[in-house]
Amino acid sequence: MKKTRHAPPGPDIHGLRELPGLRVDGYSLQLRDKDGFVGDQASQTAFRELLERWRKRRRKTGRDPLGAAHSRDLSKKQLDRALQGKTATAAGDVMHGAIEEFAQELAFVVQRFVRQPSWRKVQRIVVGGGFPESDVGERAILEAGAMLEDLGVHVQLGRLSHNVDDGGLIGWAHLTPPPLLKGHDAILAVDIGGTNVRCGIVKTRHRKAPDFSRAKVVKREKWRHADDGPNRSHMVERIADMLEDMVIYAERRKIRLAPFIGIGCPGLIRSDGSIARGAQNLPGDWESRAFHLPAALWRRLPIIGSGATLVLMHNDAVVQGLSELPFMRDVRHWGVLTIGTGLGNASFTNRR
Repeated sequence: MKKTRHAPPGPDIHGLRELPGLRVDGYSLQLRDKDGFVGDQASQTAFRELLERWRKRRRKTGRDPLGAAHSRDLSKKQLDRALQGKTATAAGDVMHGAIEEFAQELAFVVQRFVRQPSWRKVQRIVVGGGFPESDVGERAILEAGAMLEDLGVHVQLGRLSHNVDDGGLIGWAHLTPPPLLKGHDAILAVDIGGTNVRCGIVKTRHRKAPDFSRAKVVKREKWRHADDGPNRSHMVERIADMLEDMVIYAERRKIRLAPFIGIGCPGLIRSDGSIARGAQNLPGDWESRAFHLPAALWRRLPIIGSGATLVLMHNDAVVQGLSELPFMRDVRHWGVLTIGTGLGNASFTNRR
């Protein structure tokens, strides 16, 4: 594959707010209170800390029913098993207590968001990220929804329609310039989170469904980078390797890739593709003006198929929200919260 050191082609169109039929009203809001960022109270990290506090209280009166491992090291399957006992158990009591307290925090966070100008008219919130894929997460979301109704906050809460690993990739179908899709079957997409990186091939299926309601991830690789502790440079190299593997897979399967890569990343994305703020959960300084992820990846894959590659970047919550766009046409104002290492957020208005 030919290598070059020139700047990537294309205009400064990263982080777009205006799309056909849709406006991104706001994203990556960082609301604060006396304890810090409000969103941190409803992250997956926060749930693990809550659960640990419940377990410590249990240890004062007897044995910890969840064992010796710290709550941050328990898998979602382990937590779900503790919750799913057919009869009341000590483990179930601890889990239910932590879930209820987390649901209260989530309801509080939603209350704070809907007071903001860009969220004030939101009618429905889709919850994505890694947390909702578990029974524990689903229970917490249901309880938070009921609490909001009791508080007179009439906002619907629901789960992402897609597999949580796919939503942050499928959303890129809505951000790919339409001319690039002509004559191609699929696009490459990357979803960077504080714990995992997902890279995949998204078949847009735009001929069958122009609204991308049938878009599908046909190949995906997931790297839990939090276990490896990479620095920023190593992380960029690994992402580039993952993308090159996807290109090879597509060539073997005769999938016609568009010359396009979409990158979803935490934080506020400037129009030039740099990160203004909000990337604190990623290793190293991702907000440096000297660091430009789209350019770094383009240098590794300057040509895909027969065309010069366009590499675009946007906020990961925006992209995950856009994967729901075909299923949100019955409301005008809606939003997304992604519960992962941190809490991502974005709000949208559909144009009639």
